[in-house]
Amino acid sequence: MSPRIAVFPGFFDPFTKGHEDIVRRASHFFDHIVIGIGHNSKKQRFFPVELMLDCIRETFADTPNVSVEAFQGLTAVFARKKGAQFLLRGLRNTTDFEYENSIAQVNRKISPGLETVLLITSPHLAYISSSLVRDIYRYGQNIDEYLPYSLEAVMAKYGHKPIR
Repeated sequence: MSPRIAVFPGFFDPFTKGHEDIVRRASHFFDHIVIGIGHNSKKQRFFPVELMLDCIRETFADTPNVSVEAFQGLTAVFARKKGAQFLLRGLRNTTDFEYENSIAQVNRKISPGLETVLLITSPHLAYISSSLVRDIYRYGQNIDEYLPYSLEAVMAKYGHKPIR
């Protein structure tokens, strides 16, 4: 039997406690989860990809079946390259479901056999979104309560200056 590999794709700008919740809960269902930070040509990143890679690696240092890497191109193609049979996605609300349903259909067409697994975000984290966290940070507020790592500590460790 081949290992059950899932890709958890996203822009992750930044990676939040909601994202962490989905990965930690799913880590018991899969042999390996690859968190894929995708490039979105329609979006300008606020936090550098390299910084998010470091933050996510630090977050899952205690979880050997989780890895993270950046990718460009279609998620379904990236998943195929990783040997994944599953895409992992989180749902906060019905709007997320509508979006994820459409994407799942396209991904299955591009990569037959690639199944999308949807996990509902834990209720106490469902209000957190990356765009909300970016806005709070942009206006000078501390965002550590929304993140599974201290952004300021990671930025200092790697010599990054706070972005505001």
